[in-house]
Amino acid sequence: MTQPRLAPLEPPYDDAVAAEFARMMPPGLPPIALFRQVAHNPRVLGRWRGGALLDPGSISLRQREIVILRVTARLGAEYEWGVHVAFFAAKAGFTPAEIAGTRLGGGFTAADDILLLRIIDALIDAKGLDDALWAEASAVFSAAQLVEILSLAGFYHTVSFTVNTLRTPLEPGAPRFPQASPQ
Repeated sequence: MTQPRLAPLEPPYDDAVAAEFARMMPPGLPPIALFRQVAHNPRVLGRWRGGALLDPGSISLRQREIVILRVTARLGAEYEWGVHVAFFAAKAGFTPAEIAGTRLGGGFTAADDILLLRIIDALIDAKGLDDALWAEASAVFSAAQLVEILSLAGFYHTVSFTVNTLRTPLEPGAPRFPQASPQ
């Protein structure tokens, strides 16, 4: 295993950092490695909590997780992909084929889900949406939803760069990237 470039902080935590962790994590769960790495800069940690867009928004939980899983999968951020699969895939109603599809392609059948995947692929491959894809997306998603989708993709682009560069150690028990689609 590759060693992290920046060791996650270990307890005891500074009071302000401990309070931030308590706001970020579900009750009873210790802070994940990524948060403990970002906590080397408490200001950034606090901004991440506000910028993660994990609160109820204009898109559904399922739509949010499609965006996050596709961004992190496409950018090779296995750590963040695995954390989101572990915490949210069941709540979002994903099938094993859909989870694999966020990394390998395929698996999705609903038109809106496939459109979200295409939006993320265009953002990563072309750095934006062409007029045809924008028109298609605008016919399905409201202006508020489009802004949220774009912002969410951008934030998880940042997260992906961070976990990949810092070599964030994988969380124990978190899923790994699939190597093949389930049968």
